[in-house]
Amino acid sequence: MKSFFCLAAALICCSQLWAQENVYPAPAQEKAVYLTNAVIHTGNGQVIENGTLAFAQGKITAVGNVTVPAGDVTVMDMKGQHIYPGIIAPETSLGLTEVASVRATNDVREVGELNPSVRSIVSYNTDSKVINTLRSNGILLAGVTPEGGLLSGTSSIVQLDAWNWEDAAYKTDNAQHFYMPSLLPAGSNAAAGSNRLKAAMERIEQVRSFFREAKAYLQEDQHANTNLKFEALRPLFNKEQKLFVHCNLVKELLLAIDFAREFNIGVVIVGGTDAWRIADQLQQNNIAVVLAQPHSLPMIQDDDVAQPYKTAAQLQQAGVLFCLSNEGFWQQRNLMFEAGTAAAYGMTKEEALRAVTLNAAKILGIDKTTGSLETGKDANIVVSTGDIMDMKSSIITHAFIQGRTINLDNKQHQLYERYKYKYGLK
Repeated sequence: MKSFFCLAAALICCSQLWAQENVYPAPAQEKAVYLTNAVIHTGNGQVIENGTLAFAQGKITAVGNVTVPAGDVTVMDMKGQHIYPGIIAPETSLGLTEVASVRATNDVREVGELNPSVRSIVSYNTDSKVINTLRSNGILLAGVTPEGGLLSGTSSIVQLDAWNWEDAAYKTDNAQHFYMPSLLPAGSNAAAGSNRLKAAMERIEQVRSFFREAKAYLQEDQHANTNLKFEALRPLFNKEQKLFVHCNLVKELLLAIDFAREFNIGVVIVGGTDAWRIADQLQQNNIAVVLAQPHSLPMIQDDDVAQPYKTAAQLQQAGVLFCLSNEGFWQQRNLMFEAGTAAAYGMTKEEALRAVTLNAAKILGIDKTTGSLETGKDANIVVSTGDIMDMKSSIITHAFIQGRTINLDNKQHQLYERYKYKYGLK
C-alpha cells in the first residue's frame, strides 16, 4: 500500500511538471484580420514585398496590394516581417509518443505484421507538450503516422491546436503505410547477409500476397464473412488513399514501383535516400517522395558526404514531386532549417519553402485547402522576424491556424523564463 501511494505521488508530481494548463486551443476567429507591410512568401513561388494578407472566418480573403477597409476589423502592422504558409510535417509520430523511453507514453505501434485497419488518429494525444514546441517554430499541420510491422495502418493529417483528436482531424485516413524490410545486407558474413536478404524478400512477398487476396476479396459482390483487414484496403484500391512505402535503397524503390503497377494504386516513397539515383523512373511513374532526414550521413559509404543535402535539388531538377520530412516527433521542429540546407545545395529559397508547404500539401492530398497563401484557402499562417529557414534570424512572432490566433508558449520557454527569474536575469 505504501508503494502504491509513493507511485501515485510520483505521478502527480510528473503531471505537475509537464502541466501546461495555460496553453489551450484558441477560439474561432471573429473579426477580419489584415496583416500589413509584410514580405509575403505565398508558398507557390511568389514573393510580395510590402504586401497585405487578409483573412476572415478562417479563410484567406486577399493577398497582395490590399486596401484595408474602414470598420470593425483587426489591423496588425508587421513592419517588414516575413509571412509564410504554416509549415507541414508530413510524416511523424507526434502525439503518439511523448517520452520515447517510457513505454506507457507510447501508442505508436500495434502487435502483428499486417494491420491495415489500425487508425492512428484515434490515438493522437492533443495534450502532448511536444506539440507546442513545434508550433512555436512555425509547424502548424502534421501527418500522424503509425509504426511497426509491415502494414502499420492509416495516417491522418492534424492541425496542432485542438482539444481532442476529433477537433484536430484535418484529413483522416489519407494513406496506408508499408514499412518495407531493408534489402541492405549488413555485416561481413556473406552467408548471414544472404539469409537476411532472403528473409526480407519473403516478408515483402507476404505483403504482395496479402494485397492480391484483398483485391480478390473486394471484387466479390458478397462475402460469407467480413474480413476487416481486407475491407480496410478498399479506399486504397479505390484510389481514395495512397500507399506510403517506407524504403531507401534502389532495389526497394523499384519494388515500390512494381507495387504501384501491379495493383494500380498511388504510391509515395517515404525515406527515399537513393531516390536521386532513379529520379527519372520515379517521375515517369508519377511517384512522389517524402524525403526523410536530410540532415544525415549517406547510407552508402561511397556516396558524397553531402549527398543527403543535394538530393532535394536533384529531385526538383528531375521533375519529381517531393517534400521534406524528419524522423520522430520532437525532431520535426527543425524541419524548416533542413529546407534551408536544401536551399544552400542547389534549390532557390522559394523552391525549398515549397518543399515544406505546398508540395507537402499536394502529397498529403490537402493542397486545395492549405499549403500556400491563396484566396479561399485556410488561414494557416506563420509570421517571422526574418527568414524562417535560417535558425539565426527566424523568430516566430505570430501564428494562425484556420484564422485562430495561436498561443506560441511552450514548456521549454516557460522553464527558460522560470530560471531567468530565479537567478535575477529578467
